[in-house]
Amino acid sequence: SKEATMVRLSATFAAIAALAVSSCEAFSPNAQNNGIASKAASAFGGILPAKAEGQQSSQSQSLTEMSAMLTQTELPEKLYFNMESPKVLGGLKIGTRELVVVTGASSGLGLNAAATLAKTGRYFVVMACRDVEKAKKVAKENGFPDGSYTVMKLELGNLQSVRDFVQNLKAFKSARPLNHLICNAAVYKPKDPNPAWTDDGFEMSMGVNHLGHFLLVNLLLDDMKKAKNARCVIVGSITGNTNTVGGGLVYPRADLGDLSGLASGGKKPVEMVDGKGFFGAKAYKDSKVCNMMTVSELHRRYHEKTGITFASMYPGCIAETALFREKRPWFRKAFPWFMKYVTGGYVGEEEAGERLAQCIDDPKCAKSGVYWSWNGGAKTVGRWSEDGKPRGAGGSGGEIFENEQSDAVRDREDAEKVWEYSVKAVGLTEKDMCKDFADEYLQKMGV
Repeated sequence: SKEATMVRLSATFAAIAALAVSSCEAFSPNAQNNGIASKAASAFGGILPAKAEGQQSSQSQSLTEMSAMLTQTELPEKLYFNMESPKVLGGLKIGTRELVVVTGASSGLGLNAAATLAKTGRYFVVMACRDVEKAKKVAKENGFPDGSYTVMKLELGNLQSVRDFVQNLKAFKSARPLNHLICNAAVYKPKDPNPAWTDDGFEMSMGVNHLGHFLLVNLLLDDMKKAKNARCVIVGSITGNTNTVGGGLVYPRADLGDLSGLASGGKKPVEMVDGKGFFGAKAYKDSKVCNMMTVSELHRRYHEKTGITFASMYPGCIAETALFREKRPWFRKAFPWFMKYVTGGYVGEEEAGERLAQCIDDPKCAKSGVYWSWNGGAKTVGRWSEDGKPRGAGGSGGEIFENEQSDAVRDREDAEKVWEYSVKAVGLTEKDMCKDFADEYLQKMGV
């Protein structure tokens, strides 16, 4: 009948409307459980008129089946959705200042390094962050001078986001080159029994800490070589150096093994670079080894041809940083005290940020291929001196010096393998690679 047809049409339109609204919410970055099924059912029930008992029973059954179907649907969890609208005319804002990109600049070490550089008046800072609104907020809270910075979206857990960021950066700065790049962002998941995955299917620590930065650096090399005295700094860690207290005596130790996990492509179900089962604390340490090996390879492959200075650094143990947000509450309270008064390795976020900024600003740090440290580099537990400050543990105070990396980090054969496997993992092409080395490298790889 005409009435029955109208009822069916109303139900159809209601379902479509409910699903459209609910689907948009479900795929938002912050979506957890948006109750899609209940919203769809409510939409059906609110529009359909009361019918005879048989028809109502059939209608209820259909709604129940639809609800069950929607409830059982597993929606993908993504880190990155849409490319940010590019900013333009950045050259007018930058002026005569040097342009520096800092990843992970919305908290901790990255935030304090960005603030230190911005406040000198000599640098224009691009805060490359996953949460743009948070970065804007903390920049104001931390007194970044007006006109000294901009915030751009960068999700290192998505390789397309890295490419989009590079495209937006080039649109913003126009013809002027990028002077400096600080690769600081990192994730650390020591409590997780199972791995989390990037949008591209890499274990999260390796995907964000190493592979995302590896692609970013390579995409920016051709641009940076146009700048005078360009510097690229990738933050390292004592946890990746087995010749330190934190790296050699604290279990688990970093160990890339035979690199079989990365050699096979590094994607799910591969959980670790060595091909073994997931171990959250070790995944972070392994990623830091890869970071420091990348610096060594960048220096060896590109320094002489491009003039870019490549360096790594250990800022000290920032025991109160958000990097430890995955740790238990008691650990977050006790660890700063332990590092400050027992080991002497503690350094505050502000001082650590100043150290990272020093690697960009200080003429002493113009040497390439160096692993910079302060106050002994944490190779021993701190020794108390007459001024009451611990010495030798890499903590607060002391002068900058060229530290020595572990034998494992300096293993050239493994470093070359990490580089080659990483090139394939992130999908670097001849067009992407720095022109000073692309032809030679691709010929060697048989590409």
